Amino acid sequence: MSALTAQSSIGEWLDHPEGGAAISGLLAQTGADAASLDPVRALPLQQLVALSQGKMPQSVIDDLVRSVNGGEIPEEAAPTGWQERVSTGRFDGRTIIVTGAASGIGRATASRIVREGGRVIAVDVSAEKLEDLAAAFPSGAVVAVRADVTEQGDIERVVAAAGGRIDGLANVAGINDDFSPIHETSDAIWDRVIGINLTGVFKLTRAVVPVMLEAGQGSVVNVSSEAGLRGSASGNASTVSKHGVIGLPKSAAFMYAKLGLRVNAIAPGGVATGIPFPANVSEAGSARLQPFQSSIPSLATPEQLAASITFLLSDDGVNINGAILPSDGGWSVQ
Repeated sequence: MSALTAQSSIGEWLDHPEGGAAISGLLAQTGADAASLDPVRALPLQQLVALSQGKMPQSVIDDLVRSVNGGEIPEEAAPTGWQERVSTGRFDGRTIIVTGAASGIGRATASRIVREGGRVIAVDVSAEKLEDLAAAFPSGAVVAVRADVTEQGDIERVVAAAGGRIDGLANVAGINDDFSPIHETSDAIWDRVIGINLTGVFKLTRAVVPVMLEAGQGSVVNVSSEAGLRGSASGNASTVSKHGVIGLPKSAAFMYAKLGLRVNAIAPGGVATGIPFPANVSEAGSARLQPFQSSIPSLATPEQLAASITFLLSDDGVNINGAILPSDGGWSVQ
């Protein structure tokens, strides 16, 4: 039996006599059990750091690996399963705006675009995390713009930072709601979720389309979610906002189909990003949603979602316009 490492899947750990015992012991400290990890069995153990939303430091993973390897951290074996394969030059000479770029899906998307030759205008509300992203690449490859996509002045700064050329836009920024049904949804939750998830997407798309029309080409990809395809994936505000994020590309794709623009959306299922939920999650909404959310086939990594987004952004998606791509591991067909 090969050694367990941080890149071994969670399933491999759970199925290993010593690995399963080590993880069960860790989970017992939080009142959880091994069954809670069923949706993430295919992910590497390392992904638990992101999934913990900051509660699990890297040292916990390192200690787990040492505990089943005689106190040592062995060399990683050749990776198995899906591996990101960069298409060199796919975005050469192109400028792509990516919102939510400081973490999760947005960061993975920005990273892949840069590694495939593109220049990214990275947009987020976290200046510190944007600076960290920019520092990971050669100077000028990532232009960091700290911005709130719901503010028109910030939208104008984002467009100005692109310097007159915008080949693509990935509207990734988004937040969760509190799982509330409509009779419990507060004005605060509604305004914030609709503002970031839908109004921000509308405002930034509206701002970049004239630049793309002048160039006679451009690609926009919105990130919706499973909540944009059904009513049983999230609360009222998120469901409405993500349905709107699907309606926008359908309308825009129709309007600009003969003018060189492509506008599409992806609908992720469960993704290991660590996006936090608001405080005071609705008990009624959570109870109603739980049986349906528990049917998620598996969680994806941000890099897997970035593969779907960059496909649609790039010329590889040349004949795809107005499409909604479920990137959800098959959840939407259940």
